[in-house]
Amino acid sequence: MPPTHPPLLEEIHRLTVENNRLLHKMRRGAMWGRIFTILFYAALILAPIWFYWAYLNDTVQQLLRTYDTMQGTGQQAQSQFQAFQEAFKQFQSKIQSFGATSSSQQ
Repeated sequence: MPPTHPPLLEEIHRLTVENNRLLHKMRRGAMWGRIFTILFYAALILAPIWFYWAYLNDTVQQLLRTYDTMQGTGQQAQSQFQAFQEAFKQFQSKIQSFGATSSSQQ
């Protein structure tokens, strides 16, 4: 049977305890790193959404209302222009018919 070496066993025990401490420290560091990474990416995703709702939402809504108003005004102007064209065509046809009736009477 080999003789036991107490100093060697004490050194192995000391190295094992130190290794265990280092592993726990690495595991804890990895966990905190993962938590901070998740928080960082959550902030990257949520910050623009918060910025939109806090600052830009009212401006965008007002811009959309203005666009709708302009679009309605454009359609109204287009319908008035079409009515003007129709009136002008009627005017032309009356002038042409008036010219044709006065020519035939002579």
